[in-house]
Amino acid sequence: MEIYSYKCGKCGHVHYPYRMVCKNCGENEHNEFDPVPLPRKGKLLTYTHLYNLPADFEMAKLGLGIVELENGITITGQLKIETPRIGMAVAGRVEVVRSGEYDEHHGMVFYEA
Repeated sequence: MEIYSYKCGKCGHVHYPYRMVCKNCGENEHNEFDPVPLPRKGKLLTYTHLYNLPADFEMAKLGLGIVELENGITITGQLKIETPRIGMAVAGRVEVVRSGEYDEHHGMVFYEA
């Protein structure tokens, strides 16, 4: 399973998440955005821990981090790291991050690299 960024067909700028208008060249008419899988490795920029989550998270505490990926895109994902440190190398995997009675939601989960 992959999470995709989107490459502008006119100027080649890569966006995440999807945008209707390229933030680099402003093109939106007849522009095609090609899906490009996000890299899995990056650097932890900042993090926090959340407590008292909704019931569908089925956990007492959730680590969240903002990671700069190898291609320069930043992404928010769950952290499965006991003692995170700003600047540390991380590696991501696409996993179920939340499940409801009838559905599952996937997202990036980061581990220490």
